[in-house]
Amino acid sequence: MVIGRSASEAEIEFTLAYCFSCEPEPDTLWPMRTVEVSLGTRSYTIHIGSGLLTKLGDHCRRLKLGERCAIITDSNVGPRYADAAVRALKMAGFVPSVVTVTAGEGAKSLKVLGECYDQLAMKRLERRSFVVALGGGCVGDLAGFVAATYLRGISYVQVATTLLAQVDSSVGGKVGINLKSGKNLVGSFHQPRAVLCDLDTLSTLPEREFRAGMAEVVKYGVIRDPELFRRLERELDKIMKRDVNTLSNVVARCCTLKSEIVGADEYETTGVRAILNFGHTVGHGIEALSGYNEFIHGEAVSLGTVAAARLSSRLMSLPDKEADRIRDLLQRIGLPTAIKFTPKKREALFDAMRLDKKVSGGELKFVLAKSLGDVVPGQRVPDADINAVLNLIAE
Repeated sequence: MVIGRSASEAEIEFTLAYCFSCEPEPDTLWPMRTVEVSLGTRSYTIHIGSGLLTKLGDHCRRLKLGERCAIITDSNVGPRYADAAVRALKMAGFVPSVVTVTAGEGAKSLKVLGECYDQLAMKRLERRSFVVALGGGCVGDLAGFVAATYLRGISYVQVATTLLAQVDSSVGGKVGINLKSGKNLVGSFHQPRAVLCDLDTLSTLPEREFRAGMAEVVKYGVIRDPELFRRLERELDKIMKRDVNTLSNVVARCCTLKSEIVGADEYETTGVRAILNFGHTVGHGIEALSGYNEFIHGEAVSLGTVAAARLSSRLMSLPDKEADRIRDLLQRIGLPTAIKFTPKKREALFDAMRLDKKVSGGELKFVLAKSLGDVVPGQRVPDADINAVLNLIAE
C-alpha cells in the first residue's frame, strides 16, 4: 500500500561504477567520486556518479543494515525510479516495500508523517530495519524525520534524485516537516548512513527543478568558495545543458564544502553551520507566504539571496558590484530575482520571517557577506533596512 499515487515500472540502464576517492582534474570525469563526512561514529560517505541506483543494494549490504526496509518516495520520482531501487535491494538480499507520498512541500506534514509511521508498522520494520529516501529535498526531509523518530530512530540512506538534494539537502542530517506557521519548524538532526547522488537522475529532472537547485549551488560560491562562483559564471552554459563532466565536479565541490561545514558544527551550536542559511531567512518567509505553492524552494532562496546580497552591501562591506554579480548569475540561470509586495503581503512576510528558526529574542538574524566567500552569521538587521532592500528588489 502506498500514500498517494502508486509507483509504476521504470527501467534504469545498468552502468558499472568504480570508486575513486581521489580528487579528479577539473575537466576529468571519474565513474564515481566520494566525499567523506567526518562525524566520528556518525561519519558516512557521499557517492557521486552515474549508475549508482543500480548499486543501492550493494551499498546497503556493506553497511550491514537489517533485512527489511521501506523506500519512501513521491508521486513524481516513484514511477521513474522506485522499481529500479526495489530490484537493486532485492538482488542484495533485502526485503523492500515502497511508500509513495504526493510530490511537493505538502508531503512534509504531520498528517503524511503519521501515515508513513502506519505503513512502516504494517510492513513490520524493526530497529535494525532502515529507510531509503528516494527523491528530492522534500522526500529527504520527510523520510529522514520518519527514520529519526520511528522506534526512536532507525537508519536511513539518502538517494538524491534532484540537483538541490544532491548538492545540499541530502547532506548534513537536518530532517523535518513543516507546520502551517512555517517551514521545518518540527525536526531533528539524524545523519544518514550513506548518500548516493546518481547523476543519471538529473537527466529526467524538470527544467524548473534543475534551475531551482542551482540557487543552492550559487549559495556555496557566495558563502565559501569564490572560485566556484567564478566557475559558475564561466561554465554556466555547460552546466545548464547538464554536461555530466561539469556537473560531477560542481556536485562534488558543493558536497565537499557542506561536509566541511557540517563536520565543524554538526548541531549548529558554534555558528559555523549557520552560514548555510544565506538567503534563507527571506526565502523561507516567501515560501510560507505563498503557501509553498507559488515558489518552490530554490526560487524562494534565489529571491532571498538577492535580498541578503543587497543587505550585505548596505550593512557590511560587500561592494555593490559584487551584489550585482550575484543577481546577474541568478538571472542567467533563469531564477526570479525581483518580487513586489503589497503593504499587506509585506507585513505577512515579516510575520512569517519572525517564525523562522533563526529568530532570537524576537529579532530577525541574517547571514551577511563581507565579500564573496566570506560571510558572517547571526547579524541583527533592523526592519527599516529590510524594507529598504525589499524596495530595491521590487519588480
